Amino acid sequence: MLAPRALRSLLCVLSCAWLQHTGAASRLKSSSLPIQSEREPLPSKGLSGCSFGGRFYSLEDTWHPDLGEPFGVMHCVQCYCESQKSRRGKVFGKVNCKNIKQDCPSPDCEDPILLPGHCCRTCPQGDVDRKQTDSLLEGFEYFQEKSRDKEDDLHKSYNDRSYLSSEESGPGESRTDFVAVLTGVTESWLPSSNGVARARFSLSRTSLAFSITYQRMSRPRRIVFLEADGTTAFEYRVPKGQSDMICGVWKNLAKPLMRRLQSELMRLRMTTATSGGEQVEGKIIKHRALFAETFSSTLTSQEQNSGTGGLAMLTLSDTENNLHFILILQGLVKHKDKEPLLVPIRVQLVYRQHVLREMRANVTSHDPDFAEVLTDLNSRELFWLSRGQLELAVATEGQDARQISGFITGRKSCDTIQSVMSSGDALTSGKTGGVGSAIFNLHDNGTLDYQVQVAGLTSEFVGLTVELKPRRRNKRSVLYDLTPEYNKATGQAQGSWSRLEARHIHMLLQNELFINVATTHSQEGELRGQIRALLYSGLEAPRHELPTPLAGHFVSPPVRTGASGHAWVSVDQQCHLHYEIVVAGLSKTDDLTVNAHLHGLAEIGEIDDSSAAHKRLLTGFYGSQAQGVLKDISTELLQHLDQGTAFIQVSTKTNPRGEIRGRVHVPNHCESGTRVEAEAEEAEFDDLFVKDPEELKTDPHTCFFENQHYAHGSSWTPNYDKCFSCSCRKRTVICDPVICPVLTCSRTTQPEDQCCPICDESTEPTDMKVAERVDEHPEGCYFEGDQKMHAPGTTWHPFVPPFGYIKCAVCTCKGSSGEVHCEKVTCPALTCSHPVRRTPSDCCKECPEEERTPAGLEHGDMMQADGPRNCKFGKNYYQNSDNWHPWVPMVGEMKCINCWCDHGATKCQRKQCPVLTCTGIARREAACCPECLDSKEEADLTMKAPDKRRRRGH
Repeated sequence: MLAPRALRSLLCVLSCAWLQHTGAASRLKSSSLPIQSEREPLPSKGLSGCSFGGRFYSLEDTWHPDLGEPFGVMHCVQCYCESQKSRRGKVFGKVNCKNIKQDCPSPDCEDPILLPGHCCRTCPQGDVDRKQTDSLLEGFEYFQEKSRDKEDDLHKSYNDRSYLSSEESGPGESRTDFVAVLTGVTESWLPSSNGVARARFSLSRTSLAFSITYQRMSRPRRIVFLEADGTTAFEYRVPKGQSDMICGVWKNLAKPLMRRLQSELMRLRMTTATSGGEQVEGKIIKHRALFAETFSSTLTSQEQNSGTGGLAMLTLSDTENNLHFILILQGLVKHKDKEPLLVPIRVQLVYRQHVLREMRANVTSHDPDFAEVLTDLNSRELFWLSRGQLELAVATEGQDARQISGFITGRKSCDTIQSVMSSGDALTSGKTGGVGSAIFNLHDNGTLDYQVQVAGLTSEFVGLTVELKPRRRNKRSVLYDLTPEYNKATGQAQGSWSRLEARHIHMLLQNELFINVATTHSQEGELRGQIRALLYSGLEAPRHELPTPLAGHFVSPPVRTGASGHAWVSVDQQCHLHYEIVVAGLSKTDDLTVNAHLHGLAEIGEIDDSSAAHKRLLTGFYGSQAQGVLKDISTELLQHLDQGTAFIQVSTKTNPRGEIRGRVHVPNHCESGTRVEAEAEEAEFDDLFVKDPEELKTDPHTCFFENQHYAHGSSWTPNYDKCFSCSCRKRTVICDPVICPVLTCSRTTQPEDQCCPICDESTEPTDMKVAERVDEHPEGCYFEGDQKMHAPGTTWHPFVPPFGYIKCAVCTCKGSSGEVHCEKVTCPALTCSHPVRRTPSDCCKECPEEERTPAGLEHGDMMQADGPRNCKFGKNYYQNSDNWHPWVPMVGEMKCINCWCDHGATKCQRKQCPVLTCTGIARREAACCPECLDSKEEADLTMKAPDKRRRRGH
């Protein structure tokens, strides 16, 4: 295997720093390796950084270099993207790496252990660190009790894993919530506004989803995220609509912008028109109350152009009828002095102009936020709260008295309240292959609309209920019976629940309600699912409609699985497919082999499984969700979607041919496939590729390669090798070797400016020219990817811009019909435990040779070569068949890895350790593999352990 690109990067950091400035590092040949854009001399704001090992890192990022197989991640080496300035004041990134092992603290225990993925040894710990959870709950003490209740649920004898999973998140699914109050700007040089808006944000990975509601102003046209100095970080154009809710997503936030967001250094501005319109603005902040908020109120003023407003975040106690709330006020307290001033305020709970509760307090002019608890709400107050009829009023007292007020409703957001019901999540877990799917919509007046569908039941349906989590086995707590609205013929129920109590609204928005389907054979429930909010994704998926149910019942042949799911699918005007998939009920015991790899593979195809030509992989995903956009869809697949003969399927390692599946019907007018918009796309790409060079420099998706800017989606031949083809994909340059077509002519010639030979037409008879020219072959095939004609019967790897050559697929030209048939390469089954890829461009892995001997040249090769080629590794050169242990900067010689020179190609392999069956296993100092302890050594270690504990006790 070739020395990994990351290792070359690490060697380059220490000994080849000049490569970063000359761009020479990128001229190293690489087969199908993603080549990251070189450092850009004129980076756009917020996108400067460092290229390392084929990846891009933002300024101030730190990481452990991954040198690839067989080296792995160097956990004791930490690299840092350091910000530097050129002579002209331009900011760029420089990679610095150091060994951090010497910085490891000394453990306090006698027997420290080295955990996988760590550099420093630590003392064994039995408890999980709960600091993050505790910090989230500091502001609401009652919520700590709720957390303990859920921990106690882990010890319940009955099964309700869906409830426990609500507190789990998959890899990279951590989420941070923010909030902002937007009010009119009162400075004279800006147009003021009476409007007040409330914005809620959820940061997940690198996407920031936002839900904005507004009052006393017309629908905004623009939303602008501002940095501390007033510069624009991101602008969102608001689509036209009648709703008072604005939903959007800011995708691909750069790390510096995320840090400024986390540090509360950003503001949000909304304007109703490009010029001369209303404008509101406010600071984006993190707040502990967002974690528990279930009710909210936007507070506005009746005064004209007052620039005042606020919001209230409210939540009910879990066990008592206490209403906790926090006020965030803006513009209500006017005070410009540096010294803070105490200002008295009055807070009232009002029903139809009748004051129900009143409290007084003092707030400071510098920090006017206020928190309080309304205790022991009576039944009438709770009823009015559930109907959205309670009003919260806040007023200052004194000469310049001001007042703001607003009605309290259930928390509003663009998220979708939904549930997937599975047999694996039933109170008595099973594997039936059935599915249930539900979506809900909560109105301001407390009415809950619902749509439910059920399929694949093993016995007759008897009940559909919304329930609480049972405290004891077989002691279900039914809140609402949907059975009368269920239609057995269609398997659906639809209606509205108008008697939702305030307590139930609170539990609904805290993901604490469940929906249950009972049958004659499973009276307690055959299917069950947790009702929970699905974060807004920004995709054009019709979440207001019932999704496509996914079940093992629909797989051919049917699969008896405890898993199920649902999917929203749509096709936009450009004939791009938008999809969102949610799965539930995957058994932890059955899926242990999947957890370390892909949790699922989502595919789309036609119902007829006899042909795999129209089957497409959507994505591989961890956790319980998958979403994305599929752009290059075949005409046939679009027709199947339009006719309702397409499917979406989720496969797992347990069921690689499909665990759950659903039939998809998406009416569309893409009769000619994605080429319906061909003229518009062509014009769009023409505009993209002829951009002004100065515009390309500021485009965040532009690639910088070989001292030149390239637009996203463009492709070119690099200067360093004409036999490579490069393309730009969102700041990443991908270069692939050109695969030359098979020529059918008897004589060929090699043009100087081309990589592939062509037919020498000057030596061919005239009648032969016409017959054998591939590009004019009457039975040839035209392939859109490389835009070339291919002779009948020829095969090639497809070129798909901007991704390059797809090595794991092979296309064949069917001469009789002129059709191109492409299929995935089928890799052979391997018997070895550690297969390897010989080169990064290979699609399939191979078994390594058992014994490696210096390979000499074949007789035929000796006639064409002067001798075997040497290898360069780091700063050293090695003769053919030389063996050595690699030396890695800051780590030293890696004696457990052996490298050798194979005719100019450096190949490395980690020493294979035998499988040990003994009970006493230890790794000796400087040894590569663990060894079995003999009986005497094992006894000595057993005797040492209690002695150490006794010494610690004295």
